[in-house]
This record gives sequence, C-alpha cells and structure tokens, in this order.
Amino acid sequence: MATKTNLLFLMFTTTLLLANGDPQVPCYFIFGDSLMDNGNNNRLLTEAKVDFPPYGIDFADGPTGRFSNGRNSADIIAQLLGFDNFIPPFATAKGGDILNGVNYASGAAGIRDETAQHLVHFMS
Repeated sequence: MATKTNLLFLMFTTTLLLANGDPQVPCYFIFGDSLMDNGNNNRLLTEAKVDFPPYGIDFADGPTGRFSNGRNSADIIAQLLGFDNFIPPFATAKGGDILNGVNYASGAAGIRDETAQHLVHFMS
C-alpha cells in the first residue's frame, strides 16, 4: 500500500513541477459535453442549465454554467498548460478571446439524434 501511495505522490508532485506557469501550447480548443461545459448552455432553450446555486458554490465567480461545484477538468487542464485565465465559452467569446482558444462543450451534447432529446426545445 505504501508503494502505491508513494507512486501517487511522485506523480502528483511531478505534475506540479511541470506546470510552471509558462504556456505550454499557444491555444486550447475544447469539445465535449457537461463534463467540460463552462457556460455554453446558459442562453440556450434547454433544461440542461446549471447557472444557479448550488452549482459553482466553490468557484470564485459563483455559478457560471459549469456542471460542478467548482472548476471542471477543462479548467484544470488549462491551468496546468499555463494559461492565465480559463478558456471562455463559445457563447460569450468575443474578438481576441478566441486567440487562446474557445470552449465549445455543451451539456447534454451527444452524437445520436435521440441523445438528450427531452432536454432541448427545438425552434422551428
């Protein structure tokens, strides 16, 4: 058991050492579902929204549309890659925002037409 703990500690400290604050890549584009969404659903006609408490209770900006109580995995990866700010959602990105990347992830996203069909209100 001690060996597994030591290995986990070594991996964690190595990750911290590699994340030295210098950008490791010029930009970061994110595609995914609710695991990566950071606010793209806020203005959509869908029931898959989380821009209200208790979502975001541990996030500095409060509820932002992340399907978590704080940072999501895309935020953590952006920090490890050395970005100064979180990657903005596509829905609110403007002009120069896209130079560092954009988050296209959307909660209830799916490949098949039947995926989350009950959550989305299509406009015709």
